[in-house]
Amino acid sequence: MTTIAARTRALLTVVVLVTACTAPTELSVDSDTTSPPDQLGQEGPIGASGYRFPPSPALAEGPLEPATVSALDQLVSGIDASLELDALSTVIATGDSRLGWVVADLLRLFQVGRDGEALIDGFERLTGVSLPDSSDYHPWQAVTDHMIAWDLPAPPGYQDMKRKLFTQVEPAWEPFLADREADVDWRLVSWGGVFLDDRPLGDTGFCPRGCIPALDDPVLTDAAGGAWYPNANIIFGVVVNDEAIALPKHMMEVHEMVNLSIGGRRLGIPYCTLCGSAQAYFLDGNAAWDDELVLRTSGLLSRSNKMMFELGSYSLIDTFTGVATSGPLHRAGLVLEQTTVVASTWGEWQEEHPATTIVAEDGGLGRRYLEDPLQGRDAAGPIFPVGDVDPRLPAQTLVVGVISPDGTAVAFPADLARSVAQNGEPVGLADIRLVSAGSGFRAETDSGDELVANQAFWFAWSQFHPETLIWSGP
Repeated sequence: MTTIAARTRALLTVVVLVTACTAPTELSVDSDTTSPPDQLGQEGPIGASGYRFPPSPALAEGPLEPATVSALDQLVSGIDASLELDALSTVIATGDSRLGWVVADLLRLFQVGRDGEALIDGFERLTGVSLPDSSDYHPWQAVTDHMIAWDLPAPPGYQDMKRKLFTQVEPAWEPFLADREADVDWRLVSWGGVFLDDRPLGDTGFCPRGCIPALDDPVLTDAAGGAWYPNANIIFGVVVNDEAIALPKHMMEVHEMVNLSIGGRRLGIPYCTLCGSAQAYFLDGNAAWDDELVLRTSGLLSRSNKMMFELGSYSLIDTFTGVATSGPLHRAGLVLEQTTVVASTWGEWQEEHPATTIVAEDGGLGRRYLEDPLQGRDAAGPIFPVGDVDPRLPAQTLVVGVISPDGTAVAFPADLARSVAQNGEPVGLADIRLVSAGSGFRAETDSGDELVANQAFWFAWSQFHPETLIWSGP
């Protein structure tokens, strides 16, 4: 396990360094931005960088031959050694494009040297597609993006192959991958380069193998005690039963998950740095589950969206929707209730909520946080595979996403909405209006009923709400 962990962490460094410098092509906003994407006359799927994917390869059907199954088993059974090239040749010779999903999974772990080159060449021969010749687009990301954009079906037995492969990286993922009833599209699941956070609630230590450590019940101070935090810096603000708290963005970039109590309620607040989105979920008062819930980060991603799980039940919960997708919570039909998270500057949040609290400078852990731990990592585009994107907005545009009472999804480009609101003009569409909250927004219906709102990158919001409307200004 030590060999696997050391080698895969080194490979993560390669993919992050290479893909972080990818600059997305600026795409213009279609004039009819209230229309869903199928009405925009696009001729084919487009990637986050503006790359247009070629037509999908021919699709094979039916079961796999026994020799193919045996070769696949060889490939996914021993990632602490060199890739079995004879087995890879057997797989590629089938011409079955569905097996590109397995090649993509293997390339995540065998990215460099002879093995990486063999997988890249094998993918091109398997699909008949030449990958983009660009040092800015890492082959693993390119391969996986193509497979997602083509939406090819997985081969028979794919979940078992993925389980065998991924549990060599992190054995604790076994309950997720072994769940036959899980509502998870395993094709889209990749490894984020860190391991599962299985520390008990309140544990202030770090994961010895490397995880994203949740921050449980952080020490809070009043606004005056938060003078250490620059007024112009971003916080994520939450208000429950008239109690307001502020979570500094740079701390959330380190922990990506907070479990705490606000206004007499228990909440879990995940932050997906890759999709620019913070959600706030109520962990108490769930009719489907009586036990106390604790949220943690799994180390897995689904189309660049972090996959969180509940610690006591080892159930995956969709970070973007709050829907339990595996384990006992999925079988119980659990859907976590959300409340609004406001992305605001600290100074303007204080002005609106003078009684707010803010996490103490050391988080209550006695540690020092870098002011900008990610150093603009996500500014240039997704660094993990997302496949095709909705081209109506650039992928990394920050939008405030809201669902109307009748189920209509609306995305409000945050910068445009802020500019319009500052001029005193209304921001609204489809029985939704945004209301300024600090320098961010909350949402309500035209009749004044509160709605849940949160900010996210466009690529993330639109993949969950493909029929979303886009507010384009007054």
